[in-house]
Amino acid sequence: MIQAKKELLAALSAAIAEVSPGANVGAAFELPKQAAHGDLACTAAMQLARPLKKNPREVATALIESLNRQPAVERWVAAMEIAGPGFVNFRLRDAARQAIVAEILHAGDDFGRAAPNGRPVLVEFVSANPTGPLHTGHTRQACLGDAICNLLDWQGWQVTREFYYNDAGVQIATLATSVQARLKGAKPGDTDWPEAAYNGDYIADVAADFAAKKTVHADDREFTASGLTDDLDSIRQFAVAYLRHEQDLDLKALGVRFDHYYLESSLYSSGRVEETVQRLIAAGKTYEEGGALWLRTTEYGDDKDRVMRKSDGTYTYFVPDVAYHLAKFERGFTKAINIQGGDHHGTTARVRAGIQAAGQGVPAGYPDYVLHKMVTVMKGGQEVKISKRAGSYVTLRDPGRLDRPRCGALLHAQPQGRHRVRLRRRPGPQAQRREPGVLRAVRACAHLLGDPAVRRTRRRHRLAQPRRPFAADGAERSCADAQARRVPERAGRRRGRLRAA
Repeated sequence: MIQAKKELLAALSAAIAEVSPGANVGAAFELPKQAAHGDLACTAAMQLARPLKKNPREVATALIESLNRQPAVERWVAAMEIAGPGFVNFRLRDAARQAIVAEILHAGDDFGRAAPNGRPVLVEFVSANPTGPLHTGHTRQACLGDAICNLLDWQGWQVTREFYYNDAGVQIATLATSVQARLKGAKPGDTDWPEAAYNGDYIADVAADFAAKKTVHADDREFTASGLTDDLDSIRQFAVAYLRHEQDLDLKALGVRFDHYYLESSLYSSGRVEETVQRLIAAGKTYEEGGALWLRTTEYGDDKDRVMRKSDGTYTYFVPDVAYHLAKFERGFTKAINIQGGDHHGTTARVRAGIQAAGQGVPAGYPDYVLHKMVTVMKGGQEVKISKRAGSYVTLRDPGRLDRPRCGALLHAQPQGRHRVRLRRRPGPQAQRREPGVLRAVRACAHLLGDPAVRRTRRRHRLAQPRRPFAADGAERSCADAQARRVPERAGRRRGRLRAA
């Protein structure tokens, strides 16, 4: 049936060109809302009526006459009829439906996969600083990002999965001093324990391996500890490599991989941050006030101007973000998607403002953002505040708390409010009515690509019938739509539940 629809799209395109040469109307089919109206519908006649200054039904008649001369229509269409103000409804032959069996057998596991479109897209997700283990919030983002990457790859995009993190700065310095304090025999609660230190038990594990002069291997780095308590730089590098390795283990357990790791520190060492600041100053988009350097983000829709450089000479956190995204564009990724928690919603406007103010030809709205809801962990009926510094969190591999974590469970979306990790049990009727998170990923991906084929519906656990499932550019989506409609049935049988002690 996929081949039949492709041939019919080509036939419809030819008919439009014959009826109205040079018309700016694309060939597209819709699925009728009622099965009695046929298998496919076309609205081209109504779109052509105004430029042709004719009645839509008259144009529809001309389209049908042209279509009847097309070999594909003769092969696949049993009947065509005009309905309403000018719809053209198509009734397909049985052979059109039966052809799908041969197509499935021929394509095998690649059935429904779109041909490569040659367009690169960079998806940045997780991007957790290596100051502690990945918790359930990071895990949700990993699953969401992986789902979107898989969907993009299936639709023919050249997907690059990127993990951006900081291996220097205040947080990493605090990590190093926390490990150093453990090496000196201090522990949380002691008078000589640093007030801002990380209190998790994993700090003791890092200290023990550092003292043993071990070598750790992460996906993007490796380091051998010096074992010297006063060697703070060695402690820092070892702790970062150690915790990056721990993150890698968690991500591999989920089946999530990355193609590239990007260090925030490289933006400073390469001069990109300073270069970006100078571009903004030269463009006249900054001003000084109170000893600080400000960016005129209100000129680009932000609610107030933002500080770029503080009075002490250090940059605020969004400045390297602007430099990073300019680097993405310069690397050839004209399409970029950032997946972040909902607590980052305030950064989108200022980062986009900085990118536009730099005047480097980056289109407005770059990059795209997908913001997901936060995860709430409940223990004893009370919400547990997730904090790596306080040592309060639930990790992916936390024994006795999480039962067989799965991406589907962490993506599962509640209609309102935050998400909760609950005691293990079979999902009840109310949970079964909620929309699976993978469908949210489908819709997010479709929205980012400007694809009208996938849209929200009020009915739970299914996708609405797409208004334009097939486009003249040859993008085939029927398999993806069919698979998405089957997801809820599988999710209802397989959905895992997380539990917190």
